[in-house]
Amino acid sequence: GAGRGRDKMAAGGAADAQARFGHSVKGLLTEKVTSCGTDVIALTKQVLKGSRSAELLGQAARNMVMQEDAILHSEDSLRKMAIITTHLQYQQEAIQKNVERSSNLQDQLSHLLK
Repeated sequence: GAGRGRDKMAAGGAADAQARFGHSVKGLLTEKVTSCGTDVIALTKQVLKGSRSAELLGQAARNMVMQEDAILHSEDSLRKMAIITTHLQYQQEAIQKNVERSSNLQDQLSHLLK
């Protein structure tokens, strides 16, 4: 009679141990699933951040190209303005010479008319 009681207790203990093992496996599995979910969220955030960085880099590149165009256009305008300035200086010199000549002529005329 006593042997059978021990067998029952051993079977009960084994079932108990199995239940505990099942619980610990479930617990570990839940932990793993949670940490995996956390990792997926972190990875998603990183990927989104990366795509945002690429977007910002692209925008910066486009802005640089636009600025480069503006700089080249300004350079071109400055070159044209320098040419115009040179022409204006030549014209100013020519006008000054003409003014001097005309004042000389006026002097000569006034001498002649005296």
